[in-house]
Amino acid sequence: MFNDRGQLLAGAVVTDSYAAGVVRIEEGAWYGPLNEKIGALDTYGDPNTLTQDIPSSELAQATSANTCLVDFEKFTGKVPPVTAFGGPIEVV
Repeated sequence: MFNDRGQLLAGAVVTDSYAAGVVRIEEGAWYGPLNEKIGALDTYGDPNTLTQDIPSSELAQATSANTCLVDFEKFTGKVPPVTAFGGPIEVV
């Protein structure tokens, strides 16, 4: 999935449980970018790479996930290694 904020790699299940055009991704994945560039492919499916960096309210400070519009496409090529557990990298 991707938008102008970032992109992530995740498995997909197609189901009639949600309305047409709706994508659901679970939270809880660790951020694991392919490299240090802004917008790099997140190899572990962290949905925060797709959301705006604004709080939902002054009280909650949660992400505003309902504003997230994404495109998705089938990944082709060699699947990159998951980088989320290999130690920190500096993203500038």
